[in-house]
Amino acid sequence: MHELSLCGAIADVVTRHAEGREVRTIHITIGQLRQIVPDTLVYCWSLFTEGTALAGSRIDVERVPARLACRACGDRQELGATPVFACAVCAGVDLEVVTGEEFLITSLDLSGA
Repeated sequence: MHELSLCGAIADVVTRHAEGREVRTIHITIGQLRQIVPDTLVYCWSLFTEGTALAGSRIDVERVPARLACRACGDRQELGATPVFACAVCAGVDLEVVTGEEFLITSLDLSGA
């Protein structure tokens, strides 16, 4: 469960950017191809922040589907639940990942104080 260690890294970044203000929500984007389970990350956040200045804050996850572009024919497709890394049009395997590898803190909701 590496999500717990990711919480430590997220807490460091958030604490620096909050500059002493109360953190309400951390908005995070996670791509489908990242080996991160969003629900586990949210759960670990509550455990990790218990008893800290970040206690009571929450993580809001935006999930980004994986999209591929075929370099042979130019077709663009979204990966399904069972990923197949071959073009649905020409069966080519020279594919470029367009989206799905993201892992970003996109914004913070902070108190006004």
